[in-house]
Amino acid sequence: MNPWTVLDIADIPNNGGQLKLSRREDEFSISIVGVRGELMGSRVHNSEEELATLGCAHLKNIEQAKVLVGGLGIGFTLASALKAVKPSSKVIVAELIPAVVKWNKGPLGECAGFPLNDPRTEVYEGDVAALFNNSQPTFDAILLDVDNGPEGFTNSKNKSLYSLDSLKKMRSQLNSGGVLAVWSAWHDPRFTTQLKKAKFKVETKTVRERKGKGRRHTIYLARNSK
Repeated sequence: MNPWTVLDIADIPNNGGQLKLSRREDEFSISIVGVRGELMGSRVHNSEEELATLGCAHLKNIEQAKVLVGGLGIGFTLASALKAVKPSSKVIVAELIPAVVKWNKGPLGECAGFPLNDPRTEVYEGDVAALFNNSQPTFDAILLDVDNGPEGFTNSKNKSLYSLDSLKKMRSQLNSGGVLAVWSAWHDPRFTTQLKKAKFKVETKTVRERKGKGRRHTIYLARNSK
């Protein structure tokens, strides 16, 4: 088997360390420098796709839906969201690390079919939390995959994104019937409680990292039923 080749290393804002992009033949991997293991890879992505499939299921017949994807990664959630909505819709993807956007515009984009090239895609380079300060409902779905889950493993500052105050802001950004979907590497009942405190109607789904096999991940589906 051929060895991995490092293609690029980028700083994570707010002193969050460094992100490394590697390639082995047609396989890509993103990891954190100095941390053992893979953060995300091109071979295992079913749960990222399920985040969008489940989070956008209610938009199948909705014209001009507006979806926010927090975290670009390797593009699988964005690509799945684009498949789930109609041609008149818009999908905004927020990515904190500019290099990740650059990587997805290059060879890494092949993995998910270059979703950044879709005319319905709009890119916001910055913290997704900055988009939750609008006083009016804006989105029909918010899909968050910015870390390993609500515990903010990769960047402890991400914990504030899942605070009660922040969840209330997200709910205020959702149209009636809109869904906040959050990807997590594990299930944490405390986060379900937090979502309910923010007045969401909550359910959780267990999905596999590969279709029908692999590790189990959790998708939190929080509906704004106001």
